[in-house]
Amino acid sequence: MSSNENKKYDLEERTALFGENVIVFVRSIKQDEVNKPLIRQIVRSSTSIGASYMEADGGVSKKDFRNKIGTCKKESKETKHWLRMISKANPEKTEECRALWKEAHELVLIFSKIFNNSKESE
Repeated sequence: MSSNENKKYDLEERTALFGENVIVFVRSIKQDEVNKPLIRQIVRSSTSIGASYMEADGGVSKKDFRNKIGTCKKESKETKHWLRMISKANPEKTEECRALWKEAHELVLIFSKIFNNSKESE
């Protein structure tokens, strides 16, 4: 496996980079009455994914781990929603939103799988 492929499967790094990419993206959006609350929400949800994963990784029990992974999944789904709203409010940003939405969707799938697998091992 190349170092790029290793990074793809390092969820700590992947979720951190996702949050960073969202921060960089929202800095390119005009600050107006519609965008300000959308930006605030997406920064919270997208950066929470990595923070919640860090908490899950340090979980004190299987229940704690599963709960935090559930939060990762929830925040990933919420981020997809905010990307949709930003795309609607800023049609010129649709392609960038699509790329970020795709990564958020992949994170939903990953965390859903981890969540479901953690249930089976209880």
